[in-house]
Amino acid sequence: MPAPLSSAKKVRAHRAKLRRQGLRPIQIWVPDVNDPKIIEQIRHEARAIAQSPQEKDNLAFIASLWDDASFEK
Repeated sequence: MPAPLSSAKKVRAHRAKLRRQGLRPIQIWVPDVNDPKIIEQIRHEARAIAQSPQEKDNLAFIASLWDDASFEK
């Protein structure tokens, strides 16, 4: 009976299988919403939207982006 594979070997094998299927890995960086600097930036941008003369248009645009993102498909 062969020895069990280590986690690293299992990951390598899984990634090799995905590559054979024509896929490739990517890395995505997203804002860290626990970072106080990011939180302040979000608040700043939200205040700017709220104080804008085009507030309703801006919020409608943001809502339309959310509505267009069909998560249920």
